[in-house]
Amino acid sequence: MKKLLAAAPALAASALPASAADINGALPAALALPFIGILLSIALGPLLAAHFWHAHYGKVSALWGAAALAGLAAFAGIGPALAAAWHAMALEYAPFIVMLFALYTISGGLVVKGHLHGSPRLNTTLLAIGALAASFVGTTGASMILIRPLLWANDNRAHNAHVVVFFIFLVSNIGGALSPLGDPPLFLGFLRGVDFFWTLKYLWPQTLFMVACLLAIFYALDSWLYAREGVIRPDPTPDSPLRLEGRVNLALVGVVIAAIVMSGLWKPGVGWEIAGTKLELQNLVREAVLIAAALVSLAVTPKALRAANGFEWEPIREVAKLFAAIFICIIPVMAMLHAGADGPFAGLIAALKRADGSFSDPAFFWATGLLSSFLDNAPTYLVFFEMGGGDAAKLTGPLASTLTAISLGAVFMGALTYVGNAPNFMVYAIARRSGVKMPGFFGYMLWSFGVLLPLFVALQLMFMR
Repeated sequence: MKKLLAAAPALAASALPASAADINGALPAALALPFIGILLSIALGPLLAAHFWHAHYGKVSALWGAAALAGLAAFAGIGPALAAAWHAMALEYAPFIVMLFALYTISGGLVVKGHLHGSPRLNTTLLAIGALAASFVGTTGASMILIRPLLWANDNRAHNAHVVVFFIFLVSNIGGALSPLGDPPLFLGFLRGVDFFWTLKYLWPQTLFMVACLLAIFYALDSWLYAREGVIRPDPTPDSPLRLEGRVNLALVGVVIAAIVMSGLWKPGVGWEIAGTKLELQNLVREAVLIAAALVSLAVTPKALRAANGFEWEPIREVAKLFAAIFICIIPVMAMLHAGADGPFAGLIAALKRADGSFSDPAFFWATGLLSSFLDNAPTYLVFFEMGGGDAAKLTGPLASTLTAISLGAVFMGALTYVGNAPNFMVYAIARRSGVKMPGFFGYMLWSFGVLLPLFVALQLMFMR
């Protein structure tokens, strides 16, 4: 099981608790090593040492987190280091995990049952539905709901690996670009002050372009392969009409959306300061509603439906452990990035600018995207969010094109490898267990780079200055 995503720090100076404000960009670059280490562990551990990783990922994560916190304490002091860690965990890690827990639990109770024949038209329709659903129940939720019906529909096809590959492109990644619920990087942006509807307003043209192009390419390819197959093998899955069960969970998804939107619009000005960090009422209410919605889903959804979805708790446990470490490890990195030209990453920030000093949107798009494809798109998004200044008001206003480039790179290019986004590896594993001859790590990259890179180039030329 791969990461589900996540990561976020909170070390913009204006948002720091007083005792943590002593942490500034005058830190040695070596304090970024735990952050690099945890990301490389997540990316390579399951591929190079799968048995060890699945048995000990919690311990590995704890070691990286402890190393980051110890290094930060050594250079900034124990008090400021602990205050910064508490600030990040309370204001960003907890809301992030609660959101993932709620959507994962609720979507696990939605089950598509029945069986249809995997014709090019049906497959294209299912991919389109999945791409749309990804922005409402998340890329992980949509992937887990629809991958099994798609596999059942194509279990008699001689060529079906390409169906799963395009499913990863569209449902597990690109379709999640239209709301903070869709993909973890966008929710982290929401927690940093990006308006809930900003992604829909600014990312829909590019998302529509990518989805339309990929559906057209898929339909042409699937039609050609379908025609080449001639006589289709007898279908091992009995025919039955498609139906959605556990529909009460659709209402609970609506509750989750309403609670998140509410927390962005309702600002009562009520809060409580604990250890230098202010916990605001609207955010506490949001977390309480999300947890309640998840518990209601567990109570009212028959266990048989979750079993049919292959629902288990290990993915969310893994997320909680891995990204607790990421939230800690990224704190000194954010401090150094916040220092800008005065910090150790001045050269990296300069590389993202044009000769006149303005940000280069294509540079942000490709840098964010290519790193997202091999690491994890959520922490990568945050790194470049900070490189863009870290100010949500500016990034959604005069620098909106830069945040658009960062968001598109993080969400879209997570599809380039199996480790770029949480659902990718999950879908790959389910398809293999179902008998699909999926391409390996580099075989998949031949597909993704061959299909997606030309579209990304076209996307840049059409939508970025």
